[in-house]
Amino acid sequence: MTEQSPRRLRYAMIGGGQGAFIGAVHRHAIALDGLAELAAGAFSSTPDRALASGRALGVPDAHNHTSWQGLLEAELKRPADERVDAVVIVTPTDSHFPIAQAFADAGFNVVCDKPLVHTSEQADALVATVARRGTVFGVTYNYTGYPMIRQAREMVRSGALGAIRKVVVEYNQGWLATALEATGNKQAGWRTDPARSGIAGALGDIGSHAENLVSTVTGLAIEELIADLGALVPGRALDDDASILLRYNGGARGVLVASQINAGLENDLRLRVSGEQGTLEWRQEEPNRLFHHRGDGPAQILTRGSPWLCEAARRGGRIPAGHPEGFIEAFANVYRGVFAEIGARRAGTIADPLDADYPTVADGARGVYFIECAVASSAARRWQRFAFDEALADAPRVSTIFG
Repeated sequence: MTEQSPRRLRYAMIGGGQGAFIGAVHRHAIALDGLAELAAGAFSSTPDRALASGRALGVPDAHNHTSWQGLLEAELKRPADERVDAVVIVTPTDSHFPIAQAFADAGFNVVCDKPLVHTSEQADALVATVARRGTVFGVTYNYTGYPMIRQAREMVRSGALGAIRKVVVEYNQGWLATALEATGNKQAGWRTDPARSGIAGALGDIGSHAENLVSTVTGLAIEELIADLGALVPGRALDDDASILLRYNGGARGVLVASQINAGLENDLRLRVSGEQGTLEWRQEEPNRLFHHRGDGPAQILTRGSPWLCEAARRGGRIPAGHPEGFIEAFANVYRGVFAEIGARRAGTIADPLDADYPTVADGARGVYFIECAVASSAARRWQRFAFDEALADAPRVSTIFG
């Protein structure tokens, strides 16, 4: 008899149906490495659109649902070895918690978009559920998937820059420079609505990415911050511009800017990390290059795909040097990490940490605490202590085998 190869993992998607930009991004990223296939879904909160979206994606009617509750109920009725291996949540933020909590509590692995949830209480509950059930939970902070970000992480944490002194992260966009939400634009509508987006606008939408990027690369823990949040477009209920000063453990200082009213700018995310011996600079719009300004020699430009990069950065690339990789590939690296962890648990083994490299539920929870802290600081106009327990983020992943 010939030995059968392991089956591909199966996933279900909630949200991301017709007219949703981000759902297609997630599906393209997952498909890139062929590790998992779309097997079920509830693609819209509108029943007709949900069914039409699933059929357009080739999902069989028996696995195509009009609500996430119906999807959960149907999956639980199936034998354990016939259920989906993961559930991907790409809905607006207001529905993240009930969906993620229900599926994680039922023993399903989950991948959720950011911000994770609306409140720190919800974040704590979700972290506790994931720990209790022993499931895999990834959060799609997709910028951490760029190979050169992983190279920067290795250089900072190995001491190539010496002790870190200053971090500057900026995420500037211009798409909300006018009252786009008043024109019926769906994406602008929910992102500027407190009932759906939560207590923050630009801070939650892109500022959470900026916070996570700094944490991923430097490992620094925020001790306190002072924030200035504002809505510069008249009549807007949530912030569209945020400027934050940060103090990190060990004495490092930071500046974080998250703004969506910079007319003419597209997706200008950039990071600068300065230590005693040098500085690293990276821009998302030119993601295949990492600039290393040395304190004891000439500046270097490190490029994706080069053989002298660290192992994590090399594994993050798919094609030879000189061929640009970008947004979809970074997303795919996050998913590859999640599926490596799920696959290892199914096989009863422990995944290689360089393969299972992805942001966890603890990273998502820290982002929620960051948003709350910044909003409170801005309202009080004073420095605010950061209360998140960093031990959560440093804790080893639970090794219980799924199923």
